[in-house]
Amino acid sequence: MKTPESSPIPDPKRFEVSRATLWFDRFMGWAICFGGIGVILAVFGIFYFIGKEVVPLFRSADVAPAGEVAQGANPAVLGVDEWGEMPFFYDGADKVVFVEVKSGQRRELVVPGLAGLEVTAFAYDTVHRRVAIGLADGRVGSFLVSYERNYTEDGNAPLEPSLVAEPWFQLENGEGPVTAISYGDSGGARVIAAKRGSGEADTVSILRLGMKKGLIGAGKLSLLGQTEISADLPAETTMLRSSQNGAMVLIACANGEVVYFMADAGGVSKRQSFRPFDGKPLRQMNFLFGGVSVVMTGADGSQEQWSLFRPEGEGERLFGETKKFDSLGEGAVLFAASQRNRTFLTGAGRELSIRHSTSGAVRWKGQADIVPVTALLDAKGAHFLIAAANGEVRRYSVHDHHPEAGWKAFFGKVWYEGGSKPVYQWQSTGGTDDFEPKLSLIPLIFGSLKGTAYALIFSIPVALLAAVFSAAYLSPDVKRVVKPTMEIMSSLPSVVLGFLAGLWLAPILEMRVPSVLMLVITLPLTALLAGYLWCRLPIGIRNRFSGGSEWLLVLPMLVLAGYAAWNFGPVLESWIFIYKDPATGKEVADFRLWWPQATGTSYEQRNSLVLGFMMGFAVIPVIFTIAEDALSNVPKNLTAAASALGANRWQVVWTVMLPVASSGIFSALMIGFGRAVGETMIMVMATGNTPLTEWNIFSGMRTLSANIAVELPEAPVGSTHYRTLFLGAVVLFAMTFVMNTIAEVLRQRLRERNKLV
Repeated sequence: MKTPESSPIPDPKRFEVSRATLWFDRFMGWAICFGGIGVILAVFGIFYFIGKEVVPLFRSADVAPAGEVAQGANPAVLGVDEWGEMPFFYDGADKVVFVEVKSGQRRELVVPGLAGLEVTAFAYDTVHRRVAIGLADGRVGSFLVSYERNYTEDGNAPLEPSLVAEPWFQLENGEGPVTAISYGDSGGARVIAAKRGSGEADTVSILRLGMKKGLIGAGKLSLLGQTEISADLPAETTMLRSSQNGAMVLIACANGEVVYFMADAGGVSKRQSFRPFDGKPLRQMNFLFGGVSVVMTGADGSQEQWSLFRPEGEGERLFGETKKFDSLGEGAVLFAASQRNRTFLTGAGRELSIRHSTSGAVRWKGQADIVPVTALLDAKGAHFLIAAANGEVRRYSVHDHHPEAGWKAFFGKVWYEGGSKPVYQWQSTGGTDDFEPKLSLIPLIFGSLKGTAYALIFSIPVALLAAVFSAAYLSPDVKRVVKPTMEIMSSLPSVVLGFLAGLWLAPILEMRVPSVLMLVITLPLTALLAGYLWCRLPIGIRNRFSGGSEWLLVLPMLVLAGYAAWNFGPVLESWIFIYKDPATGKEVADFRLWWPQATGTSYEQRNSLVLGFMMGFAVIPVIFTIAEDALSNVPKNLTAAASALGANRWQVVWTVMLPVASSGIFSALMIGFGRAVGETMIMVMATGNTPLTEWNIFSGMRTLSANIAVELPEAPVGSTHYRTLFLGAVVLFAMTFVMNTIAEVLRQRLRERNKLV
C-alpha cells in the first residue's frame, strides 16, 4: 500500500494556462468591452440624430437686416418679385419704379394706357402682383407686374420687369371719382369691389368678371355683371376687401359693422353682418392666404381672426371669431400676409411682429429704425420689406422654416379653418397650396393607447389563463406539444396577420357582430358551467381521468356552445338590433345600421374589434410564454408542501404559484404591452389608419408607429412634416420608457414582497 509520501507529485505545468488561451481571453474581454461601448455610443448617436431633427421645430423665427433700398418715391404700393431681388413702387401716377436690391439701379416703366388719366384709388394683390386702379371718371381696371429672368453667356441672370394692362370697366352707379377699390382673383372667378364718392352720397358696387374663351387665343376678360349694394350697407363704407378666391367681398362700415357678400354665378347676395370688437370701428382688415380667414385690428389695437365655418346645426358657412392675438400699439397698422402659409407680418408704429394664424403664436417680435407705412412679405417668405412715408425702405431676411410647429400645434386644441370649434386633428398634407397643416399628435397618441388597450383586453385573459392551465393543470405529454405550438405562433409575420385581419376577418366580423357578442358571453359561461358540473360528478368517475386531461370533456362542450352561439347571432340581431329608416319608417334587422342610430357614433368595417382579435392573437404567444415559464419555475417543494397541507390544485395556484411568479407575470404583461404599442402593419391594415379620438369599438384609429411607417417615406427631408414624424418617434419612446420604468418599479416591489427566504 502506497503512503502519501510515496505518491507521485503532480507536474506544476498541468495547472498552467497556455499563452494562446490567455491572449484569446484578453482579446475577447477587450472585444466585449468595446462592443458594449459601441452599443452605448450607437444609442446616444440615435438620440443625437433624432434630437437634431426635432429641436428645430421649437425654434422661433430669426430676422436680420438685409440692407436698404434707395428709391425715393412715395411707396403707396410696394411689391416685389418671388426672389426678393427687385421690388417695385407705385404712387398712383402713370409710372412704376423698379429698384435692384444689389446694385441699387433704378428703372421706371410707364403703365400702358394710363397716360393722362387721373388715378384716385388703387390696391395691390400680392398673389398675382396685380395693381387695381380706380379713376376720377368712374372707371376701374388693373395692370399686372411680371418678371422674366434672362440667362446670359457670362452666367448672370438679370430680371426684366414688364407691365401688362387689363381692360377698363365703367361703374354704372353713383357719381364722382372712385375712392376705394379691391380686386379678387382665383383664376376662374374674379371680382372687383369699388366705392364711388364719399360721405352719405357714396355708392359701392361689386363687379363679377370672367374670361370668355374663343376658338383661337387666350380669351378676353369681360364683365359678367355689376351690382350696386349701397342699400344693404348700414353706414358709410370705410374699407373694401375682396377675397383671393374671387367670390367674397367684406365691407367695413363706419359704425363698426362688417358686411359679407357672396359673388357667384347666380349674382351678388348679402350673406352676413357681424360686429367685431363690440361694434368699435376697425383700423385694419385683411384676408389671409387662401381667402377664408380675415385678420381684423380694432381701434384699441386688439387683433382678431375671423374665419368662415359652418356653425353647429347650420348649413351655410359664415364668419365667426376663431383667434385672438396680442394687441398692437399706437400708429398706423401694418399688415402683410404670406403667400405660402398662414404667417403674416403686422405691427403699429415701429413695433413689428410675425405671427402664425393657425397656432396664434408670435414667431418674432422686433422694432424697426423707421416708421413704416407699408410692408410686404415676398413670395417665398424669405424676406420682408417695410417703407416709410419719405421713401426710405428697409429689407430684412426671415429664417422661419417651421412656422406651423409649436407646443400648441402638437399637443393643444387648435381652431382650424373650416372647423366649428378647436379640435385635436392630424392631417399633414392637402391638395392645394393654401392647405393648413394639422399636426396634432394627440389623435396618434390616443390611437396608440386605444389599439393597445383593445389588444390587451382580448389577449391578457386568454394568455394568462392558458399559462396557468398549462403550468398547473395540463399533463406533461400535452404540454410538450402546446407550448412549442404557442411559441411558433409568435413567429408569424405581422404583415401576414394584418393581411388576414383586413381581407379575411374584417368582412366576417362586419356581418356577424351579434354572433361575436354571443360568443363572448357564451364561451366563458360554458366553461364555468363545465367546471361546476365536473366538481359535482362522483369521485369515482373523476378518478378515471388522469390529472390534466379534464379538457377532453370541456372542449366538446365549448365547441358545441360556440357553434350554437354563432348561429344564434342572426336571431338575436332580428330581435334586438332593429334599424328604423327615418324617411320611410321601414325596419331592418342590421347591426351595422342600428349602431350609428342608437349611439350616434360611426360603424366602420375595419375597426377596433378586428384589431383586438388579430393584435391579441399576435400578443398572446408573448405573454403566454413568459408567464408560463414564471409559473413553471415556482419551486416544487412549495407546491408540494401546499398540497400536503390539504390545498387543492386551484388553492395551490392562487395562494402559492401566482404570488411567487407575480413579478414574472407582470414582466410578461409589460412585454406584451410593448409588443402592442410598437406594432405597425396590423394597425395599418386592420383599422383603416384614420386618426380619431373616440373609444368607439367600431371605429378605427391611427397609431404613432403606423403613422411613421406610412408617411415618413413621402415626407420631404427637413420639412416640418418630416421632423414632426421624428417628434412622434420621441413621444412613442417616451411613452414606452415611462411605462417600462413604472413597470420595473412595480415588478421589483412585487419581487421583494413575495421573495423566498
